[in-house]
Amino acid sequence: MPKASSIPPFGSHTHSSTRPARTAGPAMTRRRPLPTAPAGLWDRPDMAAALAERDMQAILTIYKRWTGASQPQIATMTGVPQPTISLILNGKRQITSLETFEKFAEGLDIPRERLGLASADPAGPLPACGEQLRLLPDVPAARPRTVGTGVDVLVRLWRADQDQPEQAGAASVDPTLWTETALDWLLHSTDRTTREPSTGRRVGLADVEALQTTTAMFADLDNRYGGGHARGAFVAFLSTDVEAMMRGRYSAEVGPRLFSAVAEALLLAAWMAYDAGLHGLAQRYFVPALHVAQTGGDRMLAGSVLSAMSHQASFLGEYRHAANLARASATGTAGVATPTLTAQFHAMEARAHARLGDAAACDSALSAAEREFGRRNPVDDPARIGYFDEAELSAEFGHCLRDLGRAAGARTWAGRSVGANADGAFPRSDFFAAMVLADAHLDHDDPEPACRVALQALAIGDQLKSARCAAYVQEFRTRLTKLGNSTIAREFNQQAAAHRLWTPAAA
Repeated sequence: MPKASSIPPFGSHTHSSTRPARTAGPAMTRRRPLPTAPAGLWDRPDMAAALAERDMQAILTIYKRWTGASQPQIATMTGVPQPTISLILNGKRQITSLETFEKFAEGLDIPRERLGLASADPAGPLPACGEQLRLLPDVPAARPRTVGTGVDVLVRLWRADQDQPEQAGAASVDPTLWTETALDWLLHSTDRTTREPSTGRRVGLADVEALQTTTAMFADLDNRYGGGHARGAFVAFLSTDVEAMMRGRYSAEVGPRLFSAVAEALLLAAWMAYDAGLHGLAQRYFVPALHVAQTGGDRMLAGSVLSAMSHQASFLGEYRHAANLARASATGTAGVATPTLTAQFHAMEARAHARLGDAAACDSALSAAEREFGRRNPVDDPARIGYFDEAELSAEFGHCLRDLGRAAGARTWAGRSVGANADGAFPRSDFFAAMVLADAHLDHDDPEPACRVALQALAIGDQLKSARCAAYVQEFRTRLTKLGNSTIAREFNQQAAAHRLWTPAAA
């Protein structure tokens, strides 16, 4: 039977690739042919300059002018979504992804060398690292058509991440990518990925289990020491062992388990980058994690990826995107996900609504999370959601009530999270809950317990290399200014100075 939750009811503490021709309309039966580039188009001075600069906005503008092509026609020819075409033409999306350039070259018959692309020979070498890095910031929202194409994208990502980490880490976040990726997942639940014949090494269940064990080891390091601790080693592991496995030979039984294991590893890589403050890079890991989970048919894992994207979107202040991503994760896994997973998805939606100040929507999502959590049986849960226990759910309630300005409720729930239910197995989670409790104490005009709990959190934080932890400290620091130059504020600052996360560099 499901394990009953010991959490009191929420309401008692709160307030509540073919190219079909496009027809002109129902009365018109004659198909309108797709446009072709007129002779000499690519040699025009303005087009040649745009191609040399890889300025896709200028390229498409000139192409439309000389061919009369519409945006939907270009989308049909290239496989690039029409909304993306519109964003490019309006100057709101800059294309830097090698795969996207490949689509435009193939679909519009652009000479590959004019775009600086290598030979179309699939056995040809990958671009040099400098080119990979320049192409890193954009990833395809839709799943790659073949496994090999997906692996090539990952290889470029891993190489750039390892060889020039500072530049790779500076990649920007593209909010539209969240929407496009989630929509593609919701609309295409079946696996559409082609698995090419392989002459690589044979991959068996023992290899998959080894990957899972290694991922679990790095996940434990991440939980205990933060995303900045062993991220580089994990990426190095992915770029060697995992690439070889995905290019290998495997049976129909092994394939889905392999892709699920790889997707979970990519999800961890995304979390590590996110926790280390490398947000654009993290997004570039989240998206292929979703694609690989789709390829493996693991819908629960795909939902967890979208939930993690929601978590990052909330952290970055993209609250409406965050709410939509969390809702997509719950909607797309209805009838499939375990109650624990579903509770976590609702909690992520509640976080976003709380930050938006939408109390009614937040309360509804929290109630749904509590209801699902009450139905849980941990035996049925995948290992990755094992952290989401009563202490974690209490922490989520604490986050939301703090953000809604309900200090008393936030103190109750966050206090429960850092109390007897917290077993120390997840130090970073304990840190977050303690900082939320400290915030709630300050909001409730109780500075002494606020400072005491904050010092306890800072002591935990001494072992964590986490940009997220530093952000929580900064939020408390802002609240602390209300105490001015009082005795308790001076004493706290003196004691906090001994901890790494209170230093100006960490802030």
